[in-house]
Parts: sequence; structure tokens; C-alpha cells
Amino acid sequence: MPAKKKASAKTAAKTTAPVSKEEKKSLMKSHQEHGKDTGSAPVQVAILTQKISRLSDHLRDHPGDTHSRRGLLGMVSKRRRMLKYLQLHDAQKYTQVTKALGLRK
Repeated sequence: MPAKKKASAKTAAKTTAPVSKEEKKSLMKSHQEHGKDTGSAPVQVAILTQKISRLSDHLRDHPGDTHSRRGLLGMVSKRRRMLKYLQLHDAQKYTQVTKALGLRK
């Protein structure tokens, strides 16, 4: 029985691995507005979307992890606020980002 717990802990570590620097760089390149753009709303939304998907996978395996669920809810609300900002200030960029990330149906 303890062997199963160790195996599940290893798989949990794989699913909750943070977004690597290489992944962040590729997300930035695909959503940046100019060469050194690292913090615009589209870039931040793309990075948050990646983090949210990773954490959602973790919570499917570990439904009792309430601390991670709280963090997930914070990330989702932050992404929602950024998307709302984009929608109000640059509707064209909003539609591009949502289509590229597959967020709204």
C-alpha cells in the first residue's frame, strides 16, 4: 500500500510542475506586441492560462487539495480581470487572444 502513495506523489510532481522559463519565453514570443514585451495583458493572460491548465490537471487527481484550489480561483479571477481590461481597451486584441488561447466559446 505505501508503494502506491509514493507512485502517486511522483505523478503529482509531474502535473504540478511550474511553467518553465522556456515555455514562458515561447508564450511571450507568440503574444508579445514588440520585441521586449514581457508584461502586457496578452502575455500575462497566456502565462496565466498555462498555469491554470496545469493546476486544473493537478486538482483532477487531488480533489481534496483546498489550498491549491484557492490559488487556482485567484488565478482565474486575475485572468478574468485582465481579459475584461483588454475587452474594454482593445477589443481587437481581446478577440485575437481569446481565439489563440481557446478561452471563450
